[in-house]
Parts: sequence; structure tokens; C-alpha cells
Amino acid sequence: MQVSAQELEPRAYSPAPVGTNFVGLTYSWLGGQVLVDSSLPISDVHANINSASAAYVHVFNLAGRAASLAVLAPFISGDISGNVFDAPNRVHRAGLGDLRFRLSIDLLGGPALTPEEFARRTPDTIIGTSLMVIAPTGQYESAHLVNVGSNRWAFKPEVGVSQPLGNWFAEATAGVWFFTDNTSFLGSKRRSQAPLGVLQLHGGYLFRPGLWLAADAGFYTGGATSVNGITNDDAQNNARYGLTLSLPITRDWSAKLAVSNGFMVRAGGNYKSISLTLQYRWFNR
Repeated sequence: MQVSAQELEPRAYSPAPVGTNFVGLTYSWLGGQVLVDSSLPISDVHANINSASAAYVHVFNLAGRAASLAVLAPFISGDISGNVFDAPNRVHRAGLGDLRFRLSIDLLGGPALTPEEFARRTPDTIIGTSLMVIAPTGQYESAHLVNVGSNRWAFKPEVGVSQPLGNWFAEATAGVWFFTDNTSFLGSKRRSQAPLGVLQLHGGYLFRPGLWLAADAGFYTGGATSVNGITNDDAQNNARYGLTLSLPITRDWSAKLAVSNGFMVRAGGNYKSISLTLQYRWFNR
């Protein structure tokens, strides 16, 4: 049930004042070929996956630049059907997923500002960088073909550019996922995965603070897997598209709705996704 590498995230490098805190609850539904891995003896896969995630983000001053640290904890429940060794089968999996951590910093156009200073700023080009880490904390059973957790570490260094154009904005991010080996795959086998390149493009319109709409596109290449040194024919050359709408509810509460779908899919990624996030913000004084 690993689809984190193909998420679309607009405004990942949008600025915020130092001392800002965010808490968010997200519900996500994914349906389709969420899991297609040629190292598994599974074909004609269809999955319905529901997840609930809790996230916390804190913005702070790092060497005079605005930086943020985020942590996300998911709970995942899914039903997966397909042919296992050509025999129809269906399984249900539920449990805690892998924890995610993200450290980001704005290198250009993102100085560390107080809320008062931030309110007087003129929006400008932002160039930032980040590191996403996924820890192998999720539920995993080596005898299972399908698991909630991945039993490996994953790291994604990334750079991003955000450009305001009046009320319009344009963004681009580029990163690469690197994976450690799963040494308990189907018992004691070693499963490896090559680096996976990710390019995301976003464009949108800011109607007023907190209310914006973005069109999203993501492109993914590489990531072929191997088991005990034997490479599988599952390198990705995929693309996704989607829309994200952010809605302010009150001064400190907001909601975000995101939908996406796969196209130009070679391996995996041919699934629909809908997510709804409720977020609360407050400032340290």
C-alpha cells in the first residue's frame, strides 16, 4: 500500500511567519491499481484504501531563514483484490503506517519574519529545499504479500521554486526518492528499489488569503525493483494530474480538498485519489 511517492502537493514552499504552528487531520481515499509490483505474484489488482493522518508543522528561524519541521502519522485500512498465482484472492489490511518527517528551508525570498513583519511583506520569488524521510514504523509482516508498512527507510531531497504573479502563482519542485533495502521481503528475501525521480508543476489563483485553487501535475521516472539481485520490469514512467482547493473557515481554521488521477501510466500509479484536510493554525508569542 505504498503510494506516497506519487502524491501531489501544491504550495509546499509557500511562506509563513516564524512561530506559526499547524495541526491537520486528513482523510484520503484511493481506488484502482494502487499496488502493482512485478516482484509480487499478483495480477489484475484493484484496491480501495482509506487513510486517516494527523500532522503537525512548526515554522522557526534557521540562520535567519524561515524553516519548518513537519511530522505525519497515518492509519491505513485497505481492501485489495487480485489474482495470486492466477487464483482470485482478496485481503484486508489495517494498521499504523510509516511515520513521515519533513525539514524544509527557504533559501531565497523567505527570511525569518515575525507575524507583524510578515503581514507587511511584498510577496516575491521563493526558492527552497527540503528533505522528506519515511521511517519503517508501520505494520509489517514478512510472510504477507501486501503490507501497510514498507519495512525500509526512504529519503527524498528536493528543491522548489514558487513565483507569485499578482493573484496568480506558479510552482515547480524536483526531487529524488532513495530507498534502503527491505531485508524481510516474503520471508528472508532482499527487495531493493532504484531511485525514483519526481517532478511536480503547479499553477493557481489566490482569490483572497486562504482561498486558492491550483491545478497540479506530477511526473515520475525510475524506481525499478529487484529481489535477491534479480531486476523486475517495473520501472515507472508515470504522470498524474489533479486539482487542489483551499477554503478558509475562520481566522485560524481552514479546509483543503484535493483530487487526482493517473495518466500515462506504465507501472503503478493508475488510481484515483480524493483527500480532505481540516487544519488549525496558531502563533507562538
